[in-house]
Amino acid sequence: MTTALVDYDSGNLHSAQKAFERMATEVGAGQIVVTSDPDVVASADRIVLPGDGAFPHCRGELFARTALAEAIREAVTIKARPFMGICVGMQMMATTGHEYEPTPGFGWIAGDIRKIAPTDPALKVPHMGWNDLVIDTPHPVLEGVVTGDHAYFVHSYAMEVANPTERLAHVDYAGDVTAIIGKDTMIGTQFHPEKSQAAGLRMIGNFLRWTP
Repeated sequence: MTTALVDYDSGNLHSAQKAFERMATEVGAGQIVVTSDPDVVASADRIVLPGDGAFPHCRGELFARTALAEAIREAVTIKARPFMGICVGMQMMATTGHEYEPTPGFGWIAGDIRKIAPTDPALKVPHMGWNDLVIDTPHPVLEGVVTGDHAYFVHSYAMEVANPTERLAHVDYAGDVTAIIGKDTMIGTQFHPEKSQAAGLRMIGNFLRWTP
């Protein structure tokens, strides 16, 4: 079994690679491969799409590699391979991003990426640091993760989902902020599970053995 961690020059993959390798060893989930090769992605059993930075930049970097973007799309939407998007990788699952300019995403989960606006002026944007998850909808990847578990965030934009059942968890940052989305064989986390200690590692392990 192979899990492809997609490299498209949109973030440092070192910590994600180490976390996924650790959990793959623990749960017996095979090999973790960091790759920008469309053929490797197309043949992978699972796909992880990370991303750090601005939505338009990350989307542009990925879709400039046309074959890579198409390999991801085909693997997820046609072959129904389990997929995890992390941070901006999660945001690209949405219909449209609104950072700087309207930018289309994959459109897998209906919703828009908009700047978070906490009602408490003392809270800064970006939303950076630890926050408590509130689980909205049970999911196999969230097995053993409960409301109150901590996750590590670094972001200024978040997803507003069109269908509330596709929001699996949120956090309170003087207003609801989407933390986890999911549909069919896809799941996405606005936070970084690889930096979220026990809860994040549990989610990674659950994802690596998830059979939708």
